[in-house]
Amino acid sequence: MQLYDHPDCPYGMKVRIVLAEKDMDYEMVTVDVHAGQHRQAEFLKLNPFGRVPVLVDEGCVIYDSTVINEYLDDEYPEPSLRPADSDERARVRLLEDYADTAFTLPAMALQNELVKTPTARDEGRIKAARDVLTKTLEMLNRELEGKEYLGGESFSLADVAFAPMVLQLEKLGVHLDGTNLKNVKMWVQRLAGRASVAVVPRLVA
Repeated sequence: MQLYDHPDCPYGMKVRIVLAEKDMDYEMVTVDVHAGQHRQAEFLKLNPFGRVPVLVDEGCVIYDSTVINEYLDDEYPEPSLRPADSDERARVRLLEDYADTAFTLPAMALQNELVKTPTARDEGRIKAARDVLTKTLEMLNRELEGKEYLGGESFSLADVAFAPMVLQLEKLGVHLDGTNLKNVKMWVQRLAGRASVAVVPRLVA
């Protein structure tokens, strides 16, 4: 099994968390997106969209982190990362999609602004992105009421999807201390304590 990925990609981190959760061996093939390797013909044969991550498992080529993780949960079902109940399974999928599109992307945009010099930063974009993240955290706080994880009592693909950027909130200037987001704060602590999350160096750096 090979995973074509870039170390800093949060979508690749999703897949690495699942592989660690299932204690699976794989070969990491680093794709240097800064050097444009994801746009080279050899990589485009694997993913015509030119994006990481890509998983190759016994000749089966899968791209898109959500599709990869669902494949892994189907093909290697222990431990299961989706609820057995179809209603809850759909809820986990919706939350994962929300994480990918409405949380991770603004978080990445914020991250890109913050690495610029202070004079080059767009403060309007920074504020807008932080506002989006805060609103998402408020929603998650409601979702987590009475639950250990977004999937209920069990760690799920929804938790996996949020983990890469949730654990970088402090670096992004989004602080949980001094807020009423007690459910989110406890959830973040649980995520940070999981061995599968800790194996992703970017998350604990």
